[in-house]
Amino acid sequence: MKTTSYGLSRRRFVKGAAGAGALIGIGGAPLSFGSDSLPKMKSPEVLQGRHFELNIGYQPVNFTGSHRIATAINGSVPGPILRWKEGEHITLRVHNHLHHDSSLHWHGMILPTGMDGVPGMSFAGIKPGSYFDYAFQVQQNGTYWYHSHSGFQEQTGVYGAIVIEPANPDAVTYDRDYVVQLSDWSDQRPEEIYNTLKKRGDYYNFKQPTVKDLWQDIKNKGLSQSWADRRMWNEMRMSRSDIADVTGYTYTYLMNGNTPEQGWNGVFKRGEKVRLRFINSAAMTIFDVRIPGLKMTVVAADGQNIEPVSVDEFRIGVAETYDAVVEPSDDSAYCVFAQSIDRSGYCRGTLSPSPDWQAEVPKMDYSPLLAHRDMGMAMSGHDMGAMAGMGPMQGMDHSGHDMSGMTHNMDMGQHSDMNMQHAMHKMPVEKPAPAGMGSQRKIAHVNTEFGPQVDMRSQSPMDGLSDPGVGLRDHQERYGRRVLRYSDLRNLYQTEDRRDPQREVQLHLTGNMERYMWSMNGIPFADAEPLQFKYGERLRIVLVNDSMMTHPIHMHGVWSELETGDPMHIPKKHTVIVQPGSKISYLVSADAVGRWAYHCHLLYHMPGMMREVHISEQGDLS
Repeated sequence: MKTTSYGLSRRRFVKGAAGAGALIGIGGAPLSFGSDSLPKMKSPEVLQGRHFELNIGYQPVNFTGSHRIATAINGSVPGPILRWKEGEHITLRVHNHLHHDSSLHWHGMILPTGMDGVPGMSFAGIKPGSYFDYAFQVQQNGTYWYHSHSGFQEQTGVYGAIVIEPANPDAVTYDRDYVVQLSDWSDQRPEEIYNTLKKRGDYYNFKQPTVKDLWQDIKNKGLSQSWADRRMWNEMRMSRSDIADVTGYTYTYLMNGNTPEQGWNGVFKRGEKVRLRFINSAAMTIFDVRIPGLKMTVVAADGQNIEPVSVDEFRIGVAETYDAVVEPSDDSAYCVFAQSIDRSGYCRGTLSPSPDWQAEVPKMDYSPLLAHRDMGMAMSGHDMGAMAGMGPMQGMDHSGHDMSGMTHNMDMGQHSDMNMQHAMHKMPVEKPAPAGMGSQRKIAHVNTEFGPQVDMRSQSPMDGLSDPGVGLRDHQERYGRRVLRYSDLRNLYQTEDRRDPQREVQLHLTGNMERYMWSMNGIPFADAEPLQFKYGERLRIVLVNDSMMTHPIHMHGVWSELETGDPMHIPKKHTVIVQPGSKISYLVSADAVGRWAYHCHLLYHMPGMMREVHISEQGDLS
């Protein structure tokens, strides 16, 4: 029995989930196991071919020792692994057996807008008791996934993996491959989780600073600096430990539907190269993945082949996929270890020559804390706490940024001379670094509103391209682990669209953590006008994260081509992590007419941090 760091003892196993042939509606019963027994490892069913029948329905499950009802596909969580082939025409009849509308979105797939599966944009959704026929040509290969885009059904089990074989010989050589699908489960209804967050955004954070932490800070930094630092965070009503909105306090982390106690097993034979297709299908959890004692060669990102990169660890944001090839020794068992970004839990599997072997599970890494760089402050080595009492001119960094302009919706006037009152105005768009292609560009000015829905701005956002992220920045020095960075990614093939961007759009990822309100440019989705793209144009999108949360941003219908500094080998992604207080840019070819969703893929951020993108021949470029 496992005891978590916050003292709650919980059984983390599935006592049973009915198989793919089980009853789709309510009424099936989970398998029963003795109190001291664990269920056998399970894997999702694999479906191949060109025509598929998928059923979304209620399914009894037990991930924690308590019976719950999931929303499952063909009776399993995760749903079936769908194996397609590039170039083939695929049809999928999706039946909805739920009491509410449902849908399936084919994440990362390039397809007609009417097949994208977003209710209210690309189609009307699937009504209870009815079905919808998806049909499209498969235009790509690699590792992808699918999930509901209706309500919070993704949290309760409506997701599965997609593996697409290339039409031509595969650029990646391997002998065996496995899908490794990561997810999070809660016995709480997702509506309850969301309502709890709306009342108190840090409710699930059980790693608040303690008196012991204060004494450690005083030992390391001295009384004055430690006290000033604590005062700053308290007055901003923020916590340095607020890394994830929803944590292991309510989540059980799953690998291919298996709990940490249960584990997932993958076997291999002597001398084999094993391809692991990692998919983050979680609702809210960003994972850090490693296999102690085994190097991983990352060969694909979001389904697209890249030049191989050898790493010890990588961060995988919600909705991202990475393919890694490993060459294990036949006399060892290796732990496939995925810990949550806040270190409140993990899921795990074992790679070994025998299904009876179990690898030792490593300890989780230290719990990370947010730093001043995560506030979008170019401090040039200065500590914010030590700056308390400085005047506005003293608060300037070496690049000339006035740190008194680091605006937060609060008043520190009684405690320091640093004026951090919120500036209520529209922010002009900054011109980011060039892509390296060197022509003139039309810069779009996008208004950013600031009001009660925004409690922070990044005045000097850091470059997020080379940042491995909070909690990983010292792993090379501390543990000797090489961590994958976006700057490591280079497309295996040459860039197809080499045009310079014709215009630039900057979007701010905004929110109020205390009120749990999320938005883009300070405007929630319900009040926002669509973004207008003209068919055929080449754009640069600049995302600025004004919050202290990590946001994985997904644009439907088109690729997000990361500007990594090599214009000839730009990597294509469908989901891009934007670090706290940072900015990142990518290029988009608006080559898909239609209405497309553009949003943060953290499920409880999505209702506000979302936009609709219109790509049309008569796009409004004002």
